[in-house]
Amino acid sequence: MSSPSGDGLDALLVSLQLTDSAFPSGFYTLSHGLEGYAQARAVTPDTVPELLADLLRHSVGPSDATALALAHRAASEGDWEQLVETDQRLHATKLNRELRLAATRTGRQLLDIARESVGGEPLERYAELVADRRAPGCQAVAAGVAYASAAVPLEQAVASDLFAFCASFVGAALRLRLTDHRRAQVVLRAAAPVIREVVADALVRDSADLGGCVPVADAMSGRHERAEARLFAS
Repeated sequence: MSSPSGDGLDALLVSLQLTDSAFPSGFYTLSHGLEGYAQARAVTPDTVPELLADLLRHSVGPSDATALALAHRAASEGDWEQLVETDQRLHATKLNRELRLAATRTGRQLLDIARESVGGEPLERYAELVADRRAPGCQAVAAGVAYASAAVPLEQAVASDLFAFCASFVGAALRLRLTDHRRAQVVLRAAAPVIREVVADALVRDSADLGGCVPVADAMSGRHERAEARLFAS
């Protein structure tokens, strides 16, 4: 017997698909600022977990995770004006050109593939808004709409994308030789309490509170943008 769309198992399968490194959105081509820190010699193997936790609490949580939660609600309720506002606000919080391009490139790619693989009216409506340039198409917002379109519960959607961020960050650490495969799994598991904390906070923020405060990370991104050699797009 097949499971009805939107039940617990189906929602889990959609979450696994959208966050898998094989999903070709380009999300796993990003270092999320880590390469900038490595180039500046501002991070070591011992401080990678602390940097990840700080970025979750002060950058990704208040910005992308919050935007994903707001977008999920807006798409579920058919509130397209709120969805557009969320996308525009998130885009405005990306202070560097590199960050804005990374967010919209991966977001639009995710949207394009999710329309084909997941489907649903919310994704089609959002695609129209992006095509009309009313919405910039940031990754977190596209993900929120995709999760909503597949009836993935809100808390699970936010947690899934945060885990994808952590997995991508640790994967970048591997390529930058800041960790090894065994230690990477320890770091990922140790991030779980922080992910739970960040999810809980993201679920109660409103759009006026969207946006992190990470001046050092912004500076590292600016340096990375001008670097002569780069492994990652951000």
